Amino acid sequence: MKILLLTQIVPYPPHSGPQVRPYHLMQHLMTQHEVTLVTFTRNAAEEVQAEQLRSMCAAVHTVHLHHSRLRDAQALAMSLLRDTPFLIERNASLAMHRLLARLVREAAEQQQPFDLVHVDQLNMAQFAERLSLPRLLDQHHTVRTNLDCMVQQSEFPQQLFLKREQHLLQRYEDRICSTFEAVTAESHADRQALLQVIPQPRDIPIIPIAVDAQARRSVMRDPAARGILCLETMLYPAHVDAISWFAHTIYPIVRRAVSDTHLYVCGQQPGDAVRALPQQDTTITVADDAPDISSYIRHSACLVVPLRRNSRIQGKILEALAWGIPIVSTSVGYAGIDLTPGKHVLVADTPSEFADAVTLLLQDPDFGARIAAAGRKHLLERYDWRSVFPALDRVYQQVTTHYQATASRSTTSIMTQT
Repeated sequence: MKILLLTQIVPYPPHSGPQVRPYHLMQHLMTQHEVTLVTFTRNAAEEVQAEQLRSMCAAVHTVHLHHSRLRDAQALAMSLLRDTPFLIERNASLAMHRLLARLVREAAEQQQPFDLVHVDQLNMAQFAERLSLPRLLDQHHTVRTNLDCMVQQSEFPQQLFLKREQHLLQRYEDRICSTFEAVTAESHADRQALLQVIPQPRDIPIIPIAVDAQARRSVMRDPAARGILCLETMLYPAHVDAISWFAHTIYPIVRRAVSDTHLYVCGQQPGDAVRALPQQDTTITVADDAPDISSYIRHSACLVVPLRRNSRIQGKILEALAWGIPIVSTSVGYAGIDLTPGKHVLVADTPSEFADAVTLLLQDPDFGARIAAAGRKHLLERYDWRSVFPALDRVYQQVTTHYQATASRSTTSIMTQT
């Protein structure tokens, strides 16, 4: 098939969640399909990164997207005028619409039309609405999830704006999911959430999160490691809350049991509160610019995921399984990932239970090694992209077959009436 793939950011290098899924999807598609990637770029560096994907695609097209205070003000004005989500207006692009219309038209004129447009995430759906192609929305990240957290933590008048945005995004998402020919979700929980708000019942296949598990080797850890690794992208309020809760509430309990332990907090863009942690406790290290965290893994007995609020499916958990480091997570932290507590991951939701689980791994490295080995084996069987994405081929086939049959019936009906 000829697939038109739309992404909001360049899916390279595959470091963050929004990049990892489309990158591995492209790895799969290039083996049996022809892919044309269309993506936004924001600077020269992203243009260079997009060039790295040409070997995987029939073509790569980019559109520059510039964000500024003036553009945000214009997007807010349009949101108020049209009663549409600000986040959708903020990414609106006439240049993107024109590019896609031209690509579809030229492909049809050359008698090599696209078979399907694959839309990666809700932000890009606006550009596929007008295309006369079967449209698939891969809704692997629900924007409303992050807004839920922000609404809970905000105050008036910001909370009023966020609640409005939450309502508009739900209405927009419901409309897109109802009108697109196919919608896929990343987990059973996401699927149920969509089904509860979509007006008409429909089939929503689950295409799980996927990584290149075969390519990632376990990191040899020091059996006497006394480190605790916390790996969070601190752009999200829920992640900052998780770090603060662990550092201030759970970590002191662990230190009373294992006095020579050390906490490594790694992640992008830590705020002042996170940067201040080493000043409050010298056994805490904050590393926001570490290009290679393997040294922290080698000196850590476990990775902790102390999320208390819904965020998004945690790709870092799959990475940790690949690295061969045991994990302690809250129930929220590993939600959406098919893991068995006590076998693949340790799960705890109270400070004392969480501290006990971390302490156990610090004091019993053999037990930690067994948990890590079972988790990596499960990862290879369940979440490697080679195992996950063949299911998407079946969705493609069903959607295109149904679309062609519907178009054929419509043409026949028109001719009969004529």
